[in-house]
Amino acid sequence: MRMYDLIVKKRNGGFLRPEEIRYMVEEYTRGNIPDYQMSAMMMAIYFRGMNEEETLELTLAMEQSGEILDLSGIRGIKVDKHSTGGVGDKTSLALAPMVASCGVPVAKMSGRGLGHTGGTIDKLESFPGFTTELTPDCFMENVNRIGIAIMGQSAKLAPADKKLYALRDVTGTVDNMSLIASSIMSKKLASGADAIVLDVKTGSGAFMKKEEDAYALAREMVRIGKGAGKRMAAVISDMDQPLGYAVGNALEVKEAIATLKGEGPADFMELCLTLGSQMLLAGGKAEDEARAKELLQQVLRDGRALKKLAEFVEAQGGDSAAVYDESLLPKADYEEPCLSVKEGYVSRIDCEEVGICSLLLGGGRETKESVIDLSVGIVLLKKKGDYVKRGEALALLYANDREKLRNALTRLLGAYELSDEKPGPVPLIKGILR
Repeated sequence: MRMYDLIVKKRNGGFLRPEEIRYMVEEYTRGNIPDYQMSAMMMAIYFRGMNEEETLELTLAMEQSGEILDLSGIRGIKVDKHSTGGVGDKTSLALAPMVASCGVPVAKMSGRGLGHTGGTIDKLESFPGFTTELTPDCFMENVNRIGIAIMGQSAKLAPADKKLYALRDVTGTVDNMSLIASSIMSKKLASGADAIVLDVKTGSGAFMKKEEDAYALAREMVRIGKGAGKRMAAVISDMDQPLGYAVGNALEVKEAIATLKGEGPADFMELCLTLGSQMLLAGGKAEDEARAKELLQQVLRDGRALKKLAEFVEAQGGDSAAVYDESLLPKADYEEPCLSVKEGYVSRIDCEEVGICSLLLGGGRETKESVIDLSVGIVLLKKKGDYVKRGEALALLYANDREKLRNALTRLLGAYELSDEKPGPVPLIKGILR
């Protein structure tokens, strides 16, 4: 078998057989196929596409290119949740304790933020002492004991994806549905959960700007997961404005804690209940969505979900007292309002720009080597449909650097659009696929 022949075959619109895909992935991971040949293959796939069978085979080959976590030691149906990324998306911080409190084990692999989207691990590190550097045995022990564990993604999981993504990133071949789906799902499958619930974002702050593209990606990933024998569900949700009001690591932790106390934003609560209900259904704890949401609301009302967050934080080395006393979380030196220069209804918020403003304050990474300031960020005071007077605050910015604060203020003001007409409501949940 020669890589040259496979490139020509795909370039000419042919379909790659399972053994050809496995050969290609295995030999590239070992370093026996050079980058220039794999770049040619990625470009051929970009233009010619892959059918369902090829996409599944590519995903499985990437999954099997490294370690696969064996979670059979965890009792019950293990459920993982994955978001395609957004601004203010602190969902896992509230969702995992809610679901675990209902008796469904949450065994989750998470990553760090890069660019305008935040990462679950960075947010959790707002708790002093918290770590996601767990051994597989400790990971499983924590899930069995308290129902939750969140671990950083190991470089040994799906190493083919890491190599391929780095190559696609510099060759203009990222934006292909089969390649995106296989990249996400290879890591999820290697993480070992029995069921996977996906939160596929769409809008100005999402990777998939168009709703039809988000649906297409969701369908592809659900199909892959089912083909690999997993229980699957995908929720398509709006990311045309930030989720909730807080954007920034410690600020989002505070909002997640408020939500577990029953005091969180309505949109964030709606998403947690929607995703949580799919997780309970996948875990066999409810017969329908209505019953699942009822169970989730009960653990919020009686305080079990908040207590579960504290247990989870403590189990991974964090100071659980910070769950009950937010003064123990990182706090910025400066707080500055972003004042509106005109009057009207908020008709649009450029969600990606809000994320970039948080990044400029120091709350995100421009490169993988960037050091995050966990205390900085933005709390929105006005969202779509809200009326704003001239001179009224649109948001509060939190910073430790005056110059960064000035730059972010100017840019955030430009992210808001006001109009004389009040815009109609936009549903947060676009749809659910199983």
